[in-house]
Amino acid sequence: MDNRELSAAEALIMKAIWDAKQDISVIELMKVLKEDYGKDYKRTTMATFLLRLSEKDFISVYKDERLSYVHVEKQEEEYRAMIAKKDVDFWFKGRPSDLFATLYNSGSLSKEDAEQIRGLLNDMDD
Repeated sequence: MDNRELSAAEALIMKAIWDAKQDISVIELMKVLKEDYGKDYKRTTMATFLLRLSEKDFISVYKDERLSYVHVEKQEEEYRAMIAKKDVDFWFKGRPSDLFATLYNSGSLSKEDAEQIRGLLNDMDD
C-alpha cells in the first residue's frame, strides 16, 4: 500500500464503509454517519469526500439503477498496518516495545490483551 493517509473525516467515512462489510449505498452510508457518528454531511460534501477517497484508491463508486454504491478497494487491515507502522516510527522511534510500554504504563492493557500479545510473540519463535 502506498503512504496516502486519510484526513480525520475521510478515516471516519472509511470506518463506516469498512464496517458495512459489503458494498453500501451512498444514502445508507450517509444514514450510518448521521446515526452512529453524528455527522450530517450534505450530498455535495459527501460527493467530495467520496471523490477524494476514490482518487486515493480506497474506494470505487458505481451506479445500480438509481442508487450509487461504494465498493472497498483498500482493506482496513492494510490501512491500519500502514498507520500503525508510521505512528510507531514517529512516536516511538521505530520501537514497538516502547508502544507496549506506554500502553502498559497508561493502564490500557488488560490481562487478556497481555495474554494475546504473549501468544503472538510466542508464535514468532516457532
